[in-house]
Amino acid sequence: MLDDLKLIHERDGQDALGLAEKQWQQLLQEYELPDLSFSKDQIENIVFAGMGGSALGALLAQTWPGFSVPLEICRNYDIPAYVSAKTLFVASSYSGNTEETLSALAQAEAKGAKIIMIASGGKLAEIAQQKQYPIILLPQVTQPRYATLYSFKAIVSYLKKLDFIDDQAWQDLAASAEFIKQELANYRPDVATNQNYAKQIALELIGKSVVVYGGPKMYPAAYKWKISINENAKNVAWCNQYPEFSHNEFIGWTSHPQDKPYAVVDLRSNLEHPQIQKRFEVTERMLSGRRSAPIVVEAKGENILEQLIWVVVLGDFVSLYLAILNGLNPTPVDIIEKMKQELAK
Repeated sequence: MLDDLKLIHERDGQDALGLAEKQWQQLLQEYELPDLSFSKDQIENIVFAGMGGSALGALLAQTWPGFSVPLEICRNYDIPAYVSAKTLFVASSYSGNTEETLSALAQAEAKGAKIIMIASGGKLAEIAQQKQYPIILLPQVTQPRYATLYSFKAIVSYLKKLDFIDDQAWQDLAASAEFIKQELANYRPDVATNQNYAKQIALELIGKSVVVYGGPKMYPAAYKWKISINENAKNVAWCNQYPEFSHNEFIGWTSHPQDKPYAVVDLRSNLEHPQIQKRFEVTERMLSGRRSAPIVVEAKGENILEQLIWVVVLGDFVSLYLAILNGLNPTPVDIIEKMKQELAK
């Protein structure tokens, strides 16, 4: 089925696979950066407010390049009590209209936080214009989850402007685009299943609830796999991370029923802590026969940045092919839009 290009074209009417193939270009996006009225020395912590795909840029940035001050990602209507004038508050919403983010923004304003924004338009853009807040405007895409690397580049661009990352890290980001471009060519629809890793994984996931695991460095990618499988394939998926998994969820796999309707995906990296790598291996051995054998994805890349992005984009292709197998158009998320309409009444 996944080698039937006519069928793929019919089900993927908005060419989500074509967008996925071009994701490397997002890493080269050059933003017109706004002037900032504050400096790195005035920031003691960062609060990043965003929901769903709009939070992914910050989540990825926790692995690379990382933050030298405390960062909390706020997926809520309310902000942490510690937010103050020494907080860098990032309001991120692709549409610019996410109600949780707008609520958090109003609270951050009341606390006198230093505010910057990431959006493609909407109310955030209007507020930025009215109050002269710095904003990076994202390019238009059909769905926010297809702008993950745009959002990632946006938050990293802010970090560079504030001197939270150095020139070498910035050059590494640009260099990673060429690596990702070459890798994405391997997952195109016209690459046959027997040579297409993304198609092969999708075939193993069909008909199952998907559970994705990663270590601390790969967890952001695991969360992206979860979101992509949920929204693209309209398929139930969960994720968790090691080592926390070993202290509770591990034992949940040991009981009934023996034949569990799940597909397990382990996102592993040779750059994780040695004990994290060992935990994956020990878990696979000890849970043999108690759950499905995990699909082990070994991250490709010479450094953590390349590995992180490679795992993310592979997961996007996997989820899109899973949507095709499920007989669905991956792009629309009509029921989420309906929920937003109901909440607005």
